[in-house]
Amino acid sequence: MKPLGLFPATHTAALVRIAAVRPADYARSRNAIDGAVTQLSPYITHGFVSLPEVLAGVAARHRLDVQHKFVFELGWREYFRHVWQHRGDEILHSLHDGLLPDHGYATELPADIRQARTGVPAIDMTVRTLYATGTLHNHARMWLASYVVHLRKVHWRVGADWLVAHLLDGDLASNHLSWQWVAGTGSSKPYLFNAENVARYAPPAWHSTGTVIDCSYETLDAMARSERPVRAASLGEGVEEPALWKVPRGVITAPPQAAEVAGRDVWLVHPWALGEPHADQPEGCVRVGLWPAEHHAARPWSGARWAFVGERMASLTSVRWHANRDSLTQALAGAHSVQTLANPHVSGLLPHCVEQHAPMHLFADVGHSCYSFSTWWNRTMRGVKSLGDLPGLTALGARGATGPAHGAVTATSVSPTPP
Repeated sequence: MKPLGLFPATHTAALVRIAAVRPADYARSRNAIDGAVTQLSPYITHGFVSLPEVLAGVAARHRLDVQHKFVFELGWREYFRHVWQHRGDEILHSLHDGLLPDHGYATELPADIRQARTGVPAIDMTVRTLYATGTLHNHARMWLASYVVHLRKVHWRVGADWLVAHLLDGDLASNHLSWQWVAGTGSSKPYLFNAENVARYAPPAWHSTGTVIDCSYETLDAMARSERPVRAASLGEGVEEPALWKVPRGVITAPPQAAEVAGRDVWLVHPWALGEPHADQPEGCVRVGLWPAEHHAARPWSGARWAFVGERMASLTSVRWHANRDSLTQALAGAHSVQTLANPHVSGLLPHCVEQHAPMHLFADVGHSCYSFSTWWNRTMRGVKSLGDLPGLTALGARGATGPAHGAVTATSVSPTPP
């Protein structure tokens, strides 16, 4: 099964997914591996659609209360961005102590996990699904993280870096903070699961009776607090991990050329800003696709993700550059103006000449850092009685449906579940 077969790289495909959302079914079955999840996450991560657009599209077809589970889960994504905004690169390190000190965990992911031959069907099916589709149900992500950290004693950052490289929807805030939530370094207690939990929410092929996780939560808690990792069964030949690439793979790029933008208005289309072109872009504006070299050198992608993002970028832009900040600065020096949509994955890598428009948030900015989702939720929802009170829907309605929503220019360059 090829990821692009599951996730066509078009704006229309995202709208089709939004139209297919059934909020009641989602609320009832979202915890099941084969439940009615939306599969919108790759489109949201890469900016095909914004959270206000998602909620507006669903609310146009279904009556939703502002406290509906679907709205609540959209909040998790924005909360993780809130934490990233206030904590910056701290999210890449343990926010506080977990069950064991950081040095108590291994710094390499065992081969049997990478190759889906741990002997625990829930884990091996998770890894196989990841490689085959480029995405995972949130419950499977949590099971995988819990097994890696608490039973195999691998540091959460190692697992998080590995997983985000293979996900089509890999988002540093959602992914790394979810791993911290499971590890207990970003939550009040670690997340544990057992074979009974798997049997409740997963198809038979995932059931893990008779394995290391077929025990009580008291036993699991003791195992998680022990410094000794469990042994893997290492059954079968497993599967080959897809290669990861630090440079654009299978997409056409070129070095930055100043002549292509000299004297012109430029809109930068980066991998996290792949929405429809803004209706208010200047006439004759040239849309330049940007692959930020520094980001990809540090965080390689699977070929499937390069293809997914590359196909969409090619449909939006006339030229595409693979560039570091220095070469981009030189190429854009002669442009009349340069604008883009801000995103924390890329904002710090852009030259000062680039005006970065803040994306439209669905929920209200609470101002200061909140250390828990519940605190953030209670504060952002103060005075919100209906969906119409959410700032993102209000602003989207004011703009109309004429293109991707964005806000002002920026001054700078319960389980967490993605919808």
